[in-house]
Amino acid sequence: MPEDAAVNTRQETTIHPSAIVHDDAELGEGVAVGPWAMIGPRVQIGDHTEVGPRVYIEKDTTLGEDCRISNGAVLGTDPQDLKYQGERATLEIGDRTVIREFATLNRGTAASGRTIVGSDCLLMAYSHVAHDCELGNHVILANAVNMAGHVIIEDWVIVGGLTPIHQFVRIGAHAFVGGGSRVAQDVPPYCRAAGNPPKLYGLNSVGLERRGLSQEVRSALKKAYRMLFQGDVNLTQALERAESEVNSTPEVRHLIQFIRASERGITT
Repeated sequence: MPEDAAVNTRQETTIHPSAIVHDDAELGEGVAVGPWAMIGPRVQIGDHTEVGPRVYIEKDTTLGEDCRISNGAVLGTDPQDLKYQGERATLEIGDRTVIREFATLNRGTAASGRTIVGSDCLLMAYSHVAHDCELGNHVILANAVNMAGHVIIEDWVIVGGLTPIHQFVRIGAHAFVGGGSRVAQDVPPYCRAAGNPPKLYGLNSVGLERRGLSQEVRSALKKAYRMLFQGDVNLTQALERAESEVNSTPEVRHLIQFIRASERGITT
């Protein structure tokens, strides 16, 4: 391709005249920055990402490509942690993630050095991602989900609206948490949980089928679930039984390992 033709394919980055972009910020091709947005130092924004009106990105934040940040969202601000002493830490957001109106995402602290949100996520209005949290890919947080620090949410999790999540809680892959649940213990992968306090309501069967898990895998997970949470032995004994009697697919192994690694206890 001739050089001139290559240049013509580049999309121009546009910054509204009322926006303020720090000299140390790096904006990729085709980035659009809306009116009254403010972008601070050491912010990197990937190609074709849209930064809406009145968005505030304080500093030390990386946004991937093709993201959409809606009106009034606040990213990369200081942690809400009394132990924070101004140390350098980051907020990192993957590609194609959508952050809706007035969501707030803090940077990390010295504990981990960063807060992470994966790719293809949807964070709805008024959701909060606190310091040192880690969200996987394809995560959906509904309106006003409020995460405390150090929370880990694995891939393909959906959390219903108005749900507070206690610090250091983990929510396993493909889990579904109903709205208004107060999550104070780990939610095992592939399961549905809801209530205050939350209880398990079986596997997230509809979600697992939609995501293409085979019938064999879903059957193995169902057998493991019954052994772990519906049997007549304690959880330690149930784990040993599931390891020896259930088809050892990667998903079953992940379920068992997730439970064994729990420090806050498991929602049952």
